[in-house]
Amino acid sequence: QATVVLPQGPPGTFDYLAPDEFADATRPEQLAESGRRVRVPFGRGGRTVVGYCVAVGVKPVAGRKLKALQAVVDPQSLLSPAMLRLTEWMAGRYLCPWGQVLEAVVPSGVRGGAGTRQVVLLSAPTHVAARLATLDLPEKQRRVMQALVASPKPLAVKQLAARAGCTTAPINTLRKKGLIEAKTERLDTGELEQLHVQREAPRELNDDQRPALAAIAAALDGRRHQTILLHGVTGSGKTEVYIQAIERVVSFGLQAIVLVPEISLTPQTVGRFRARFDSIAVLHSHQSDVERHRHWRRIASGAVQVVVGARSAVFAPTRRLGLIVVDEEHENSFKQDSAPRYHARDVAMQRARDERAPVVLASATPSLESWQHARAGRYRLVSMPRRVNNLPLPAVRVVDLREEAHRRRGVGAISRPLHQAIEAALRDGGQVILLLNRRGYSTHVQCPGCGYAVKCPDCDVAMTFHKQDRCLLCHWCDRRQAPPTACPDCKSAAIRYGGLGTQRLEAEVNARFPGHRCLRMDADSMRRPGSHQQALDAFRRGDAPILLGTQMIAKGLDFPNVTVVGVISADTSLHLPDFRAAERTFHLVTQVAGRTGRSERGGRVLVQTFDPEHPAIAAAARHDYAAFAAGELPAREALGYPPFGSVVRLVARGEAEKTVEAVAGQLADALREAGLGEAPGGAAFRVLGPAPAPLAKLRGAYRYHVQLHCPDGALLRDATAGVLAKSRPHEGVTVTVDVDPVDML
Repeated sequence: QATVVLPQGPPGTFDYLAPDEFADATRPEQLAESGRRVRVPFGRGGRTVVGYCVAVGVKPVAGRKLKALQAVVDPQSLLSPAMLRLTEWMAGRYLCPWGQVLEAVVPSGVRGGAGTRQVVLLSAPTHVAARLATLDLPEKQRRVMQALVASPKPLAVKQLAARAGCTTAPINTLRKKGLIEAKTERLDTGELEQLHVQREAPRELNDDQRPALAAIAAALDGRRHQTILLHGVTGSGKTEVYIQAIERVVSFGLQAIVLVPEISLTPQTVGRFRARFDSIAVLHSHQSDVERHRHWRRIASGAVQVVVGARSAVFAPTRRLGLIVVDEEHENSFKQDSAPRYHARDVAMQRARDERAPVVLASATPSLESWQHARAGRYRLVSMPRRVNNLPLPAVRVVDLREEAHRRRGVGAISRPLHQAIEAALRDGGQVILLLNRRGYSTHVQCPGCGYAVKCPDCDVAMTFHKQDRCLLCHWCDRRQAPPTACPDCKSAAIRYGGLGTQRLEAEVNARFPGHRCLRMDADSMRRPGSHQQALDAFRRGDAPILLGTQMIAKGLDFPNVTVVGVISADTSLHLPDFRAAERTFHLVTQVAGRTGRSERGGRVLVQTFDPEHPAIAAAARHDYAAFAAGELPAREALGYPPFGSVVRLVARGEAEKTVEAVAGQLADALREAGLGEAPGGAAFRVLGPAPAPLAKLRGAYRYHVQLHCPDGALLRDATAGVLAKSRPHEGVTVTVDVDPVDML
């Protein structure tokens, strides 16, 4: 019997009969191994669908008449038993059908065999090769047999014909005589590019790094699961610690997975691993199906020592997992924004727990969830409070933009103190990084007469003016339109372009500091393949002394010549309707501040803000993570937000606003009527909403959301799953479920 899960269609598992002929036809032991795709008849009409076989070998229950499998799709298992357990856990954890999780875990290029093709391989049976000299064969056939026997491995038809110097006719004749064996395999159509890099020796560890490595080594040597939070200030050498830990893993014959945020997956990061390990694989979202499939096959074969990648690399098919590292573990990009809405950090811990491997969570600014777990003793906390070579952390000055405006100095994006700091850095041969987490030229276009603002008709958010393209662009749905020459309402020609984006900042920098090349890095300027690396290489060589951009320049970069970092507006995300807004601001300011002071030249940071007294900004200015956490955690605890409780967010969306509101209301009422009472410990199960989402309309659909809060995450998920299972789908309305969301917009 085979148990099958379908990627599309009804949830649950379905049993099928696995006839003996499938085991005979798909040697070796095709049905003794789960994790393959199979073709099965489904429904009353018996239409053929493809599903995943998740269990085999169970005898049918007496009296049950099962339909039979039609075919086995994959020649080898795509999912190990451990990965099947992990995906089943994810389905329950994130309230997503198991089949949908399986489809997300196995890359489409792997499912489709991208970069491979079916090839007929020919070989000479041993008993034929032994009597080759006695065979009476024509000359061409004899050359074919001699070439085949001399080959250390089977040959494709064209390869054999080329070596024997003949057409395929003699080969076909020999096959008919039974002198040549043939088998069909799926092979790569090309070879992986091998980058030749100069190898590096391990670096000498300092007094903070040695205990950190010893803590990880203790878990590795004991072959036990443990979560270690590696909290080290920027520039403290966290990467060297976990690279040496991985070298220990590799020496045991095991494999490691390193997860990094997508924006940190630079050639600089990858190059450091290539310089230390013989065989690494890289997995990220910009790879083609062919590239991803080739890497996947190398990993599954056991030929890869270290897998480096973004969040989906947590599913890499390592056979002998020894360690998982989640670098910059606080990053929101580890959370998937489409179903299954998993968090790679949590999936990594579950996978490592199941496969008895340690997990290292590394960050200068850990998520408050990880910090609280470490305080409570669920994680082991390892601190690295000093920079390598005892270099001081950069001095941070907070520039009060209210005071600048009051003194009539607020003309432009760069305050007078920041302008003076940039001038001094350029004069001394240093480099400058400027952070502004807003792309475009002007963030809104408005009429000063009647107040009309240009909004995206599909998203109901302000459109951004992009001067280089001479267009208004919606950053949510990519809608483009020409900028107005007059107000559409009052016809006034006094249209005002307000707000500040990276294009406008670039223009101001070029005007203020002529003769100094400025590089801009944002989603608009980094569209071409390789442009990201070209810009960083130019900055590293000193071709451009000024680098400005969005959050992609805020972390993971190590440029010793940077002596000034400027945060143009620390308030960009500070007051968003999201309980993590302060935490994100603290992370971003602290991380970008860490890009300077990485050499004997030192460095300084200037943070411009209209809210200098805000605890997140004040703590970031002092590089004081503990103070920020101590101030933020009590507020989270009082409201039952993570890490002191779980949150599930339901979002209903559709084109008819009243219908969407009604569906959200029905869900909220059903959850309130679920009769849960109080959660264990006396804390209440709360339902908030329905209410319009902060972004009430996106891509032509109206959005209403409902938030569920409970200290017991399992209870919350069970209640939500029960209500969703009973709710009927409404035509034109889609409901999405996000367990432990990181984006509340």
